Amino acid sequence: MKLDHIVYFTQNDVQSIVKEQRAKGKRTVAGGQHEDWGTANALLYVDNAYIEWLTVEDEDKARVAAAHLPLIAHYFHDQQYGDGWANVCFSVEDMEQWKDELDNKGFTTTKILNASRKTENGELLRWKMLFIEQTVSNELPYPFFIEWEEPEAQRKARLAKTGARTTFHPQRKVSECVFHVEEPLQEAGEWAVLLSQKVGDAHDIRIGDMVLHFIEKSETVQRLAEVHFISND
Repeated sequence: MKLDHIVYFTQNDVQSIVKEQRAKGKRTVAGGQHEDWGTANALLYVDNAYIEWLTVEDEDKARVAAAHLPLIAHYFHDQQYGDGWANVCFSVEDMEQWKDELDNKGFTTTKILNASRKTENGELLRWKMLFIEQTVSNELPYPFFIEWEEPEAQRKARLAKTGARTTFHPQRKVSECVFHVEEPLQEAGEWAVLLSQKVGDAHDIRIGDMVLHFIEKSETVQRLAEVHFISND
């Protein structure tokens, strides 16, 4: 299991996101459309993950999708708070086995969802997704999980060919994701059980080369609040 991507909810259109991020020197690209969900995204790759700006293009489709896709339901709930960080996603190699593991730990999981996205050049990408059953609310959502159809090496080669991942992108990586919550010890403990990891002294969990850090903050909504990057130089 490894960090796959981090989701940022936005009400801006994809091209505006790309233009804004590139003006900041970030080589963001248009990802494409989730045609069945009514959503689209912009993407920024770094060495160990990527950032996804997720937006709704067809609200009617997205409202229908929200009935069975927790991430879209989460999007509509959080619109009231404006744009912001939403959640983290981890990739796994065998989704069926991972679902069994989570179910055996006592978590209630959704069914494994088949998903796809049409890229800007018309290519169709496919993957599987899995969520923990949770009522969408101001409480911190659990992370979700993905298994890509194409092998990692093939995916990186495709991204390099399209210019989405160049020699520039691996120069930075995600080092820390900070969550603002009411009970850091409780949240860190639950996530540690979920992810089969240990909790550090500072209510943190290390996953590979990055850290999940839970900080006590009395705020209206408990969410991912900060994402930190470091240079690979």
